[in-house]
Amino acid sequence: MNYDCLLLKNQLCFPLYAASREILRRYTPFLKELDLTYTQYIVMMVLWEEKKLNVGDLGKKLFLDTGTLSPLLKAMEKKNLLRRTRDSVDERIVRIEITAEGEALREKAVSIPAEMGKCMTLSEDEAKSLYSILYKILGA
Repeated sequence: MNYDCLLLKNQLCFPLYAASREILRRYTPFLKELDLTYTQYIVMMVLWEEKKLNVGDLGKKLFLDTGTLSPLLKAMEKKNLLRRTRDSVDERIVRIEITAEGEALREKAVSIPAEMGKCMTLSEDEAKSLYSILYKILGA
């Protein structure tokens, strides 16, 4: 029986996992200045764009379930970055809205993408290609 399929070097999942961890490690110093985790940062990116949406729609955009989002959003609400309210018609729906403080954080975050770009060794074409491939994997 050939066990080459079990060699780490033959696994697509491993370099994806390791690259993800490395990218998150590189984000950490920038996000510490904002007092955000990476997951909080991507929530803020959606809120800077959308301003308000419900938790279900946020989860779809970020590929996260409500069980992951609920404690995260609660912590962000304590930091006054967003406000959570129940829908007046259907209480099962939780709506989130960016606060003025959350909006102001955008100015502090605007330099992060360029700083992260300096950490990457990919050309612009390679980055676009990788982006496309990753979203293909995600089925988006």
